[in-house]
Amino acid sequence: MKHALAVFKILGLAVCLFSLSGCGSRETDSSPSSLKVVATTTLAADLVSAILGDRGEVVGLMGPGVDPHLYKATAGDVVALQSADIIFYNGLHLEGRMTEVLVRLGRRGTPVYAVTESVPEENLLEPAEFAGHYDPHVWFDPDLWSYCVDTVVDALAALDPQQADAYKAQGENVKSQLRELKDWGTEYASQVPNDKRILVTSHDAYNYFGRAFDFQVLGVQGISTVSEAGLADMVEITEFIKEKGIKAIFVESSVSPATIKRISEDSGAAIGGELYSDALGERGKIETAPDGSRYDVGTYEGMFKHNVTTIVDALK
Repeated sequence: MKHALAVFKILGLAVCLFSLSGCGSRETDSSPSSLKVVATTTLAADLVSAILGDRGEVVGLMGPGVDPHLYKATAGDVVALQSADIIFYNGLHLEGRMTEVLVRLGRRGTPVYAVTESVPEENLLEPAEFAGHYDPHVWFDPDLWSYCVDTVVDALAALDPQQADAYKAQGENVKSQLRELKDWGTEYASQVPNDKRILVTSHDAYNYFGRAFDFQVLGVQGISTVSEAGLADMVEITEFIKEKGIKAIFVESSVSPATIKRISEDSGAAIGGELYSDALGERGKIETAPDGSRYDVGTYEGMFKHNVTTIVDALK
């Protein structure tokens, strides 16, 4: 008995998703105004909400500041997943411990989609330290995030064909906004001289950002926050910062700031600010851009503008 309870706890309640009887009946109502959609990360939930509009409700499992690499399903998540008409997640192993749960739900008949499945493989990065696995943080390049729109549009249209044209139109609108955001980011980043475009953060979440906006990126930890930074890594990056005269390094909203603070003390580089990495900010928190425009950091646009302005203003 004790052994069974221990196994149940380790599985983090996921076991009830796969039992023959289930944890509850799954109600399905696919009428245009009542789709029940579940998304794992704040970024996936924001993208799906923008395309779904008022034709249903999106329930996000993870909140602001939550690290998806380490996230484990809760009892509330089980209930939401059981009643969902369709589920979206990032994919590329971002959700780590939840991926198997989501795959098994798909096998049981619930439509489950990784939004990144539309990103062309040749556009994905494969860090050396994670050979065989792609970098999942594609949202930091608006062009790559735009590919993810297609996954959501096609999936919603297949589930709710009567609204297919509306989903497609909204998807095109989102893509247009992402193109404008990419142009804005490119122009704003141009304020930083080429030799100063070095971005040091807690973990390797910004490789796509670096490629898109021509920044050299160094993460103290690897691509996943599961592994902790070693002393040798910290010493190496500290020396690099001194050698290059880097004036600012950055903490992340979903990663402990302790390592970066230590490197800041040892290297003399200032903490340039907090960046949003694996999660959006608090919905309703409004900031003002240098051009006077206002944005909500709980949205994709707000997260992106906050990060770009924080990085550029600290490094320029």
